Amino acid sequence: MDILEQFSFLYNGVAFFFTEEGWKNLVMLLIGGLLIYLALVKDFEPALLMPMGFGAILVNLPFSGAIDQQNEVLGSVPGIIDWLFKVGIHASEAMPLLLFIGIGAMIDFGPLLSNPKMLLFGAAAQFGIFLTVLVASFMFPNFKDAAAIGVIGAADGPTAILVSQVFKSNYMGAIAVAAYSYMALVPIIQPFAIKLVTSKKERMIRMPYNPQSVSRRTRILFPIFVMIIAGLVAPMSVSLVGMLMFGNLLRECLKLESLSQTAQTTLANLITILLGLTIASSMKADQFVTWGTIIIMSLGLVAFVFDTIGGVLFAKFMNIFLPEGKKINPMVGGAGISAFPMSARVIQKMALKEDNQNHLLMHAVGANVAGQIGSVVAGGIILTVVPMLIKG
Repeated sequence: MDILEQFSFLYNGVAFFFTEEGWKNLVMLLIGGLLIYLALVKDFEPALLMPMGFGAILVNLPFSGAIDQQNEVLGSVPGIIDWLFKVGIHASEAMPLLLFIGIGAMIDFGPLLSNPKMLLFGAAAQFGIFLTVLVASFMFPNFKDAAAIGVIGAADGPTAILVSQVFKSNYMGAIAVAAYSYMALVPIIQPFAIKLVTSKKERMIRMPYNPQSVSRRTRILFPIFVMIIAGLVAPMSVSLVGMLMFGNLLRECLKLESLSQTAQTTLANLITILLGLTIASSMKADQFVTWGTIIIMSLGLVAFVFDTIGGVLFAKFMNIFLPEGKKINPMVGGAGISAFPMSARVIQKMALKEDNQNHLLMHAVGANVAGQIGSVVAGGIILTVVPMLIKG
């Protein structure tokens, strides 16, 4: 390629931004830069937002080879980003499912097993998902799009990606960005939502932590039983819950330590990098820069806030029937979302701010890991029920 051809490419690339649709690509470059800024400067989920931001820039450059390549023999062939998307997400949903193995291997269900009632908060804190599905159904003609948007409230990026892909939603990029962005913003959003529905007195409730001994047999049987029960309740959740529980079984069996460590580190890190880049395939300007994206980001925030509020209000409801000295700090209910372990840490910080001797971390961790189960089951329920409703 001589210098004139190189100059021609440069001129055409710059000129593209000033065409009727080119400004959208320029907006996406700025959005990609913003995601990288939030990741590297503000430290908001850098492992997720940095690859997504870089990928957004990659696919929105004019005539990007990351989208398609011109081959002299084969003609036009998919670029690396589109190829990864087709193989790792579109054809098999493999990437988000494989990531769940790593997540499962990182989770210690001990605090939940020693205080099983925390499972209730993992269920109650999914309220925002179903509320948002209902609201979104009035705004989007395709009910599957509405259902996929609601899953943003799970604060669980892989589940949101999987549901949107299974439903072939045109808004997958916006859904993924919203899910991961709100996960990163847990320390800002959750305190605001919790303070809306609690008093200072309620936030100062102390909960002594008296952990019950959990046998190794219980720790091993728990992921197996959860997988079976989830499969019977919501068959479409088996792949989600199954990979999560398989990862946890690797951790708890104590016979496969090297595999457990690989799942927690190498596998999880590799899939996180590739998933972040691959999602950029659905962040092309013509798909992303729409009014629908703005609505989705707004609805995702609603889902996230009401998930937190749902858990808090459920804790307050339980307190009506509990005697003094046994009451639950309502903030613990807010930890029932899936953003593990960020949400538990936020609750601990809020508790210490109100009372520097009030340690809620282990209670919050129990609710938080319950939320991890609750989010994937909720995703499975949506995958199971929504097609039935549409056919009905």
